[in-house]
Amino acid sequence: MCGTCGCSDADGVRLNPEPAAGSVPVRTIALERQVLAKNDVLAAKNRIWLREKGILAINLMSSPGAGKTTLLENTLRELGSTIPIGVIEGDQETLLDSNRLRAAGCRAVQINTGAGCHLDAGAVGEALTSLDPPDGSVVFVENVGNLVCPALFDLGEHRRVVIASITEGEDKPLKYPHMFQAAHLVLLNKIDLLPYLDYDVAGFSGNARIANPSVDVVPVSATRDTGLEGWHEWLRANLTQVLTA
Repeated sequence: MCGTCGCSDADGVRLNPEPAAGSVPVRTIALERQVLAKNDVLAAKNRIWLREKGILAINLMSSPGAGKTTLLENTLRELGSTIPIGVIEGDQETLLDSNRLRAAGCRAVQINTGAGCHLDAGAVGEALTSLDPPDGSVVFVENVGNLVCPALFDLGEHRRVVIASITEGEDKPLKYPHMFQAAHLVLLNKIDLLPYLDYDVAGFSGNARIANPSVDVVPVSATRDTGLEGWHEWLRANLTQVLTA
């Protein structure tokens, strides 16, 4: 059982690294379960490793189905030719999302957590070693879909981005404040559905700023390429900060 939230199972966390060309695409590694205090130590090691290589690491968090993988596919199409991008993909089961991202043109390592509802620093450290991202690149960590536990675990990342969607309701920042308090940026996705839903964008933004007064909220549609210029500019600016630190 996970020592913090009791969400893991007897099999622990399984890491499925990037397959070599022509090889069977799945390898399973048993990883030691981490409690929160030990997680912080491992997160600090990840942070040092990333800093030494000049790699920007971004933790993407959301509820299931908010559009994290679609956002990454779009980001790869728009920026992948100019910025090296790798992905650490977290799901309880399957390789579906990592396969989508490899098909979109990036290296990806899948972590399957079993019954676990979040990634931890130990698993991400193992995945970083397997992914072996180049210096000066961006690594996205697509966390397990969950608006609670991922906010509690420091992975050693530089930035945390929350993806919300308008199909979830405007009140999520009030119901799950810890997630929004932890965010450096909030992307409000699926705004192409606004004509069909009774949704208050300004109300959501106001609720997000009740939880986190300094957070920026950017409305986007990852499927319709709407509003993503601000996301791309934010990424470039944060990568520049890491490279010049």
